[in-house]
Amino acid sequence: MTEISRLPGPVMDLWEWQFDGACRDEDETLFFHPEGERGSARRRRAEAAKAICAGCPVITQCREQSLTVREPYGVWGGLSEDERSAVLARPAKQAI
Repeated sequence: MTEISRLPGPVMDLWEWQFDGACRDEDETLFFHPEGERGSARRRRAEAAKAICAGCPVITQCREQSLTVREPYGVWGGLSEDERSAVLARPAKQAI
């Protein structure tokens, strides 16, 4: 018999915050760099994505989720790939 206490809770309880994301109605390509994008074009795109994140009511949940799952691509919770890597490289007491 399945040990019910080990099963995850209802999925909706875990992900419902995403319905409130400021990015939901935005073009997803703003948050993920195309192959080969470099330099100022990449920086401008990431800054535009971060501007949307800055006004998002669920930025904290998004950021925590992206760090927890070690999201490898895109801007999540106002952090770029490189910024997330830097946060994850810090000792735990120094994390955001």
